[in-house]
Amino acid sequence: MRAAAFTELRGPDGVSMIEQPTPEPGPGEAVVDVEAASINHHDLWILEGDSALVDTGSLPFVSGLDLAGTVATVGEDADVEPGDRVVLCPNLTCGTCRFCRDGPENRCEHFSLYHGGLAEAALVDADRLVPLPESVDAAEAAAVPTAYMTAYHMLRRADVGPSDRVFVPGVTGGVGVAAVQLARILGARTTGTSSSRAKLDRLEAIGLDRAIQGTDPDALRDALTGAEPVDAVLNHLGGTYTQLGLDVVRRGGRVVVCGRTAGQHSEIDIADLFLGHKSVVGSTMGTQHDLERLVALVVDGDLTPEVDETYPLEETGAAFAAMRDRESVGK
Repeated sequence: MRAAAFTELRGPDGVSMIEQPTPEPGPGEAVVDVEAASINHHDLWILEGDSALVDTGSLPFVSGLDLAGTVATVGEDADVEPGDRVVLCPNLTCGTCRFCRDGPENRCEHFSLYHGGLAEAALVDADRLVPLPESVDAAEAAAVPTAYMTAYHMLRRADVGPSDRVFVPGVTGGVGVAAVQLARILGARTTGTSSSRAKLDRLEAIGLDRAIQGTDPDALRDALTGAEPVDAVLNHLGGTYTQLGLDVVRRGGRVVVCGRTAGQHSEIDIADLFLGHKSVVGSTMGTQHDLERLVALVVDGDLTPEVDETYPLEETGAAFAAMRDRESVGK
């Protein structure tokens, strides 16, 4: 089978097509013929050599957390059948720690993520496969797991409900777009930012309530000062945007952080944090039950994952270049 492998950790030019043996499933496993896979910044960080998960000794490395397709073969005791259409929950958990026992599973003490979707076939744990009806497009399904699970779980961690105002800096990426769509389903209102007016126009078309063009935290703070109070901030950027979130969130408000695209370290005003009864909360991915709920929303027509562009497997490097250059909206 063919795979789009990372053969050098130097960005999009480090992706090469390689041949690999088609995997054979063991007990509890399944091989999925991959119809669609989506990429995330997690993959790009690995490709750029900015991840502790993979070094040059691990090459060639096949990444890809999110995939949808059809079950080809199964091992003993697998709870799926050949021919089943499925989408993968990419969570890898130990199954024995207190969070695996009592939940939520994404707090597992040994939490990790699946890699291997950027190939024609993928070997996966069968119990991580979620049924996918024929009515759901495979590319849209593959867009759901990482971005939409992450945004959904962040909204839950922030306790967002009807009429809440949610601020999403960097709103045009996968998590940002998902946050806008899911907040709308919850009845909340969203404010988002981007450097691109054209991208903001697209976000307004799918439900963004207020668009602010710009990336400078000071300018964004000024734009939000005096506006309707912000109840929750979903920050997938990290860096200086953490303090921006604390500056604009209301007294008792919540800032949820899930990423570090704008910087791995944040400096915050501790006095403002405790005097304002504000919260900064970390959040990673979501649960398999979250994914099942999200697939149900897609099936019912309440959610349409935003797929900006699709690429054949052999153009995976071009897809990563578009992500690196911030050309896309959504997935």
